[in-house]
Amino acid sequence: MPKYSIIIPVYNRPDEVQELLETLDGQTFKDFEVVIVEDGSTVDARSVVDDFKSKLNIHYFEKENGGQGFARNFGYERANGEYFIVFDSDCLIPSHYLQSVDDFLAENPVDAFGGPDASHPSFTPIQKAISQTMTSFFTTGGIRGNKTHVGTYHPRSFNMGISREVFEKTNGYIIPFMGEDMEFSTRIINEGFKTALIPEAFVYHKRRTDPRKFYKQLKYFGRARINLSRFHSGQVGIIHLFPTAFTLGMILTIVGLFVLPTPFKWIGMLCYGSYFSLVFLESLIKIKSLKVALLTPVMTFLQMTGYGFGLVYEWIRKLRGINPNTKYIELY
Repeated sequence: MPKYSIIIPVYNRPDEVQELLETLDGQTFKDFEVVIVEDGSTVDARSVVDDFKSKLNIHYFEKENGGQGFARNFGYERANGEYFIVFDSDCLIPSHYLQSVDDFLAENPVDAFGGPDASHPSFTPIQKAISQTMTSFFTTGGIRGNKTHVGTYHPRSFNMGISREVFEKTNGYIIPFMGEDMEFSTRIINEGFKTALIPEAFVYHKRRTDPRKFYKQLKYFGRARINLSRFHSGQVGIIHLFPTAFTLGMILTIVGLFVLPTPFKWIGMLCYGSYFSLVFLESLIKIKSLKVALLTPVMTFLQMTGYGFGLVYEWIRKLRGINPNTKYIELY
């Protein structure tokens, strides 16, 4: 019986699976298996998996399309390890990852865990700008890429581990998408299980590869936050409302250019200019690339407006009694 079972749900992404498995083949800690769950793909990764059967303890399953949450459950049910670790297919795993997890758990036994995400040197400038935007202090408070965490840690499914006991008690995900990992983490904590962030257990998360896809993904994230409130109270806080306020403020600023008297019409532009300047400077200092730093404010604009519009859109749907959890939808 392997100590760790790595669960990877896949939907039409054989190239990503190839890159991910190459990084798993390079792990310094070897006591693990890989469970690939093909979630109704029309372009499958079977041939890719076959190429790794001589290198990894790997299992390949196919199921009807039902969403990533239920695909992970499918993998959990067929896993043999003491711990189950989920990665998104668009992640690359540093060679020390499993050893870092094993060392941490030996000293700090917990029931669920996860780690930060980071930008890989091979990423394109747009991918690096997106990664910086998602981990910036000025957008998310830096919590996604930080090595510390304030409050109870909620593991996220791009990099999330649970014990077998957690799955057996919770039965895994209860919705297939749109905040399914946040709902699961909240339920894990409510059941009394202990969670922890493992700083060294980071992954390189490729996320979206172009601005249009990034905007659609962030709109989905905004919708997911409202969807989570359908299951658990107190899930929409000030930090989640900030993108909506940002978007509304930008609209009012643009309108103000035409209707406000001259002394006041530029106040909003000055505020937003200062904000984007801070975003630019933080990116330049951290990434040390002028091209990435110039792209970061653009990605920040897409992040804020996408999340803000998504949150308002799903909030209106919730008020209208529309439930998005009854069937699978194309997300982004």
